[in-house]
Amino acid sequence: MSARRKQARERKTAAVKTQPAGVTRRAVIGGALGALGATALAGVPGALVGQQASLPVPASDAAGLPPVPDDPTKVQGLPTSAVGARSRFENPARTPTGEVVGNSLTPLQELTGTITPADLHFERHHAGIPQIDPARHRLLIHGMVDRPLVFSLAELKRFPSVTCTHFIECSGNGRAAYRAPKPEMTPQQVDGLTSNTEWTGAPLSLLLREAGVRPGASWLLAEGSDAALLARSIPLEKAEADALVVYAQNGEPLRPAQGYPMRLILPGWEGNANVKWLRRIKLGDAPFMTRWETSKYTDPLPNDTARIFSFDMDVKSIITSPAYPSVLTEAGWWEISGLAWSGRGAVSRVDVSTDGGRSWHEAELQTPVLPKAHTRFRLPWRWDGRPALLVSRAFDETGAGQPTRAEFARVRGKGTDFHFNHLRAWRVGADGQVTFDVGGGTVA
Repeated sequence: MSARRKQARERKTAAVKTQPAGVTRRAVIGGALGALGATALAGVPGALVGQQASLPVPASDAAGLPPVPDDPTKVQGLPTSAVGARSRFENPARTPTGEVVGNSLTPLQELTGTITPADLHFERHHAGIPQIDPARHRLLIHGMVDRPLVFSLAELKRFPSVTCTHFIECSGNGRAAYRAPKPEMTPQQVDGLTSNTEWTGAPLSLLLREAGVRPGASWLLAEGSDAALLARSIPLEKAEADALVVYAQNGEPLRPAQGYPMRLILPGWEGNANVKWLRRIKLGDAPFMTRWETSKYTDPLPNDTARIFSFDMDVKSIITSPAYPSVLTEAGWWEISGLAWSGRGAVSRVDVSTDGGRSWHEAELQTPVLPKAHTRFRLPWRWDGRPALLVSRAFDETGAGQPTRAEFARVRGKGTDFHFNHLRAWRVGADGQVTFDVGGGTVA
């Protein structure tokens, strides 16, 4: 060993010997950070103190979270947890809450993409949310079948499963905006009774095949386990085409408000027919004419008649940004974005107007564009600082499009109660304030 290398090694050994016993490289680094000041380190949770003794224990806020540091690169982060939480700065929420008989709407204006988080999926209940033990829950299939069967949740999961993405929309979605529109309505208040989810379950056709459908059967009764015993008549053709009995949503078991432990999914059909907390399916040769499809879900028309079994949800769209209560802070480029959907297939095109329908521009459809699912549309728009009227109109693969509010009212009448798919519009003032257009857009 050369004399120079020997001297360097001796100096390194001497430096180590001068450190106090038990001091590690991590502690040395921690000490260096400590020199930056206690204020920068005030955000470290107490659970981490044992890992790095030089960091102080912080005070917690009302939610049990430490204060947000001025510089997060100088502070140890939070530990892992059993269930992830949103940032304290992001607080999307359904509204209203506390309704046993009623609904709670999805905050469409606060979401991006197309998938609705399970905890923000809209709710509609007729007798509250039943509390069900999955180990005791059973699904009965009987009536015009060869072999009446009873399935537990575990037995349902033994069938080959499928996963697909579909929207659910309450048939009354948009009623408030049609009956009593107000400029201060948000997309949530206008159309928040629709959500889009990835569902996992077994095709209903497999369960019916197991039971054996008798000749002459053409309808089935689907009944839920809530206190209202909601029950709907469903054509057998739909049941065998694409109906599902699902037990999972967005990769996890159904939430109780969405039908835990199992529910019926009828892609593209009005929400109430997608019976939650499914407990019974009875096959018959005619509709069962329950109170839910006579007094509750019939739709009055202007000619003193009413339509019944109007299952398919019509093609529809809504701009979710910019929308009330947004304010455009300056002239320049802004993105117009929203959602479109149809119960009869895939959305084929969405047009956007910024001048109340005098001119239209085709928006970009964000992929994937799935049938009977929400589709995100986008259009870059250069705002010149003057008043504008933003309108969207969607078309589906059957060629159907959205009517104007006046056209819708002429056909369906002022007293119609369901399937509100007329155009929605937003006014942009010269000050940049965006409000809901109560007239549905002065479409040319």
